[in-house]
Amino acid sequence: MLIFRRSIKVLIALLPICSFCRGQNQVSNWHEVQPGIWSAIIGKPDSIDFLKASGAKPQTAALKTMPAAAFPLDKSQIMAETRDGRTYLKFPLQPDEKLFGLGLNFKRTQIRGNVYRLHIEHYNGIDDGTTHAPVPFYVSSKGYGVFINAARYIDVWAGTSVRRDSKTQPQAIDMNTNKKNWVTVPSGDNVEMMVPAQGVEVYVVGGPTIMDAVSRYNLLQGGGCLPPKWGLGFWDRTPSLYTQDQVAAEVAEFKKRDFPVSVIGLEPGWQSRAYPCTYAWDSTRFPQPAKFVQALAASNIKVNLWLHAWVSPQSAIYKSLEPLSGDHTIWAGLAPDFTLKSTTGVISNYFRKTHLDIGISGYKMDENDGNVNEGWYYPDMTHFPSGTTGDQMHQLYGMLMQKFTTTMFRERNQRTYGLVRASNAGAASFPYVLYDDYYSHPDFITALINSSFSGILWTPEARSSKDAEDWVRRMQAVCFSPLAMLNAWSSGAKPWSFDTVNKEVADVIKLRMQLLPYFYTTFADYAFKGVPPVRSLNLLPEFSVKEEVNNKKDSLYNAFVSKDIKNEFMVGDNLLVVPIFAGEKSRDVVLPKGNWYDFYTGHYAGNGEVISIEPTLDKIPLYVKDGGVIPMIPVRNQVTDEKLPVELRYYGHQPSSFELYDDDGKTFDYEKGKYVRISLITTKKGNKLLHSTVIPRGQKSWSFTSFKWRDMTEEK
Repeated sequence: MLIFRRSIKVLIALLPICSFCRGQNQVSNWHEVQPGIWSAIIGKPDSIDFLKASGAKPQTAALKTMPAAAFPLDKSQIMAETRDGRTYLKFPLQPDEKLFGLGLNFKRTQIRGNVYRLHIEHYNGIDDGTTHAPVPFYVSSKGYGVFINAARYIDVWAGTSVRRDSKTQPQAIDMNTNKKNWVTVPSGDNVEMMVPAQGVEVYVVGGPTIMDAVSRYNLLQGGGCLPPKWGLGFWDRTPSLYTQDQVAAEVAEFKKRDFPVSVIGLEPGWQSRAYPCTYAWDSTRFPQPAKFVQALAASNIKVNLWLHAWVSPQSAIYKSLEPLSGDHTIWAGLAPDFTLKSTTGVISNYFRKTHLDIGISGYKMDENDGNVNEGWYYPDMTHFPSGTTGDQMHQLYGMLMQKFTTTMFRERNQRTYGLVRASNAGAASFPYVLYDDYYSHPDFITALINSSFSGILWTPEARSSKDAEDWVRRMQAVCFSPLAMLNAWSSGAKPWSFDTVNKEVADVIKLRMQLLPYFYTTFADYAFKGVPPVRSLNLLPEFSVKEEVNNKKDSLYNAFVSKDIKNEFMVGDNLLVVPIFAGEKSRDVVLPKGNWYDFYTGHYAGNGEVISIEPTLDKIPLYVKDGGVIPMIPVRNQVTDEKLPVELRYYGHQPSSFELYDDDGKTFDYEKGKYVRISLITTKKGNKLLHSTVIPRGQKSWSFTSFKWRDMTEEK
């Protein structure tokens, strides 16, 4: 299989040499379709694409508030050609450009110099485009992005193809005599793509900064999701065959041990049959599902159900779905055609009656990625009733499942939050977080960082560990991700599985609960402004090379800025998170330009430099930028409607402002203006800091009773 994959990559790498030989055509029909976003139609695009399938509506009002952006590329250098049922594209690159994106990669953040085939599938351990969310959007360090709106397996040569007519030609080096300077892949001055379709819609997204480009892309898809407040608490997914009594006992154990839990996830055993699914409650393990769900709701705990798309012959909806499904099966189950309203209507009606009506809060939608290496999934030659081809459906399937389940809850004016195994472009506004069966902790963090470039969310879930140290470090990291979760469906692990670190694990989960106002505000910025909640340092203007190098410290900083930063990230505007991996007794931390302060003590940490730390097991290193405000509430083990006092932790000495967001945390009423942004303002009078909290006149807070400022940094 490895030899086969390498052969395919060699063939892919050779294709662009001839792709433009027969004639290049400049793309000239650009139209500004949204502020700072341009579109061009090449050839005859497919009737279905990512944006049409998702139904995404651009957030035009938010886009109008962004900085002005000019078309960011030389239009004369953007080329296209359609022939042999394919579309070939070429975009220019400058020598010093860095590229990021193309979805959920696990090994690297910088994608230039690599070849990809963007294909949804279970991640195979190689960053070659085969992944759970192969989003055809890349963003440049020059402050622009390119999006290919085609639900196809797209081949991408990210600065790896060298054309004969290029103005910048690499030097031919004799490997026999100069092996040291010979390189396998000479650097090219373009990004070339091959789309297996007779045409395509292409978007160029302006900046002027890289963060602006990412935000515009997210707003083009409708903006990011805003989860319900309970979704940002701690999740516990129980073992697969647990009964309702065993689940109740586990919840009681959480309470006894004083561990927070907001959501209980039920795995395949809740169903009467799984692989394929009936979606019906198992009468022996869950004889009274409504009573069970309502009992947990009385304790402010939500229930999330596992499922996948393949419909069992024993399902009550099997017969209705037979004419609405593909002509191939998976595990003897139907593959519904989710592009059809009649299909989603059948499934939604059943789910409403048996799940939503009794209080189910959402879903974990598994196995919609497929695993061709293991031989399961419908093949690309599958015929679906809508006429959507098998490869198109494969690229769309996870996103379509997100769409119809989100719609079910939206019809009730009820927000949901869940998990999904496959996603793609167009899905930013759907409240789902990606996960998979891979389990490298360092690679999980790289994926978390990469998610910030592509309009997707990812959780580095904790499942099991070989020792107590690894357990703590995984729990600490997941508590600073979009979804804090223990997934024990197979392992049976508990948060308290390692007695020696029970306190450390409980402490970080409780810290997550205290930080809910900050996390919720960060997600509100994702929904309203398109700014991702978790952010790569490469998205920060402060994370840039120093023009003046005065000492070794500056040289070291510049060297790190040029590297692939895969082990630290921002959450929101103010908080820098530094995950620690098992076995690390010390490590380097890159602090962007500007003063940074230790979250726990308020002590000065550094400014535009690389520091070395020796982390203790009880804390994940966290840093707050100068002027940063971190709102925190008292510890609660569940997310409730209780109004609480807020401590406003202020770090550093700079004047600043922070808008704390609040709404009812449950419904979509915020889309009608029912929300509040509370201004947290710090000014200086002489050397004295002055803090003020401003709630707009006539507005209210749903969650907070009072505000108390706390200066974390000693005065100069």
